[in-house]
Amino acid sequence: MKIANIIMAYKDPEQIEKMITAMRHPDMYFFIHLDKKIAPQPFEYLAKMDRVSFIGNRVLCNWGGFSFVKAVIRSLEEVLKSGGDFDYYNLMSGQDYPIKSVQQIVSFLEENKGKSFISYDEDHQTDWWSHAVSRYQNYHFTDLTFKGRYVFQRMLNAIMPKRKFPLPIKLYGSSVSSWWTLHAPCARYLVDFANREQKLNSFMNYTWGADEFFYATILMNSLYKDSIVNDNLRLITWEDGSANPVILRQKDMELIQKSDKLFARKFDTHVDAKILQELELLIETTN
Repeated sequence: MKIANIIMAYKDPEQIEKMITAMRHPDMYFFIHLDKKIAPQPFEYLAKMDRVSFIGNRVLCNWGGFSFVKAVIRSLEEVLKSGGDFDYYNLMSGQDYPIKSVQQIVSFLEENKGKSFISYDEDHQTDWWSHAVSRYQNYHFTDLTFKGRYVFQRMLNAIMPKRKFPLPIKLYGSSVSSWWTLHAPCARYLVDFANREQKLNSFMNYTWGADEFFYATILMNSLYKDSIVNDNLRLITWEDGSANPVILRQKDMELIQKSDKLFARKFDTHVDAKILQELELLIETTN
C-alpha cells in the first residue's frame, strides 16, 4: 500500500512540517504544490524530509478561481507520471491535520482498497445547490487580471443569458467536495477526463468555486461511480453564512475526539497552536 499525499500550500511551512511529521510512515509520500505567487525559499527545507518532494509545474492560484482546480489536476498528473505506482492519492491543504494515527489511516485504506472517497450532494434542491448554480450560470472573471474586470463581469451577466453546462451530465458537489482520497484507477480517470474535455475546461475558466463540484461531477458520471463512497474522510465545520470553514481550536477537541473521520481542517497555528500539540498526544495514544 503506497499513498501519495498531494498538499496544496501557500503559507506556514512549519505547520505543514508538523502535518507531515504526524503522518510519517514507510507507505506515505508527500508532494507539495506551492502556489506560484509564493516565494519558495521558506518552504524548501521541507524537501529534506523523508519521502517529500515538490510539484514542479506550479500554478498561480486565485481563491475561488478555476486556477486552483488546474493546479490540482496538474499536480495529480505529475505524481501519476512520477513512476511511484501509488495505490491512493490523497488531496490535502496545508491546513489539514490527521486526527487518527497514521497506522489507522493506512489500515483503513488497506481494508477499503478499491474504494474512493469524496463527499457530494446530488439533490439540487438543497441550500448549497440553490446558491451554487450561479457559479457556472454566470460569468466569473476571478482568474483574469485586467483592470475593471469585475465591472465588466457585472455588465456581462446583466445582459447575457444564463450559461449552460457544456456536457449532458448530472452535476454533483457540495461545500466539502474539494478534498478527496482516490484509488489509483479513479485518479487516473479524473486526470484523463479533465485533459481530454477541452470544451469543459474552456467553460470552467469563467466559473467560481469550481473545486466544489468539478471532481465529484466527473467521477460520479464515470464507470467508477459504484466504487465511490460519499464521505471525504474529513471533519470540516462551518458557521452559517461563512465562506470558509471554521478554524478549529482547543475548545473543539471533544468534537474531534468523537469524530470517526481520518483528517480535520482547518487549523491555523497563528490562531491556536496548542490544539496541534493536543492532537499529537491524541494520535500517540492511539498508535
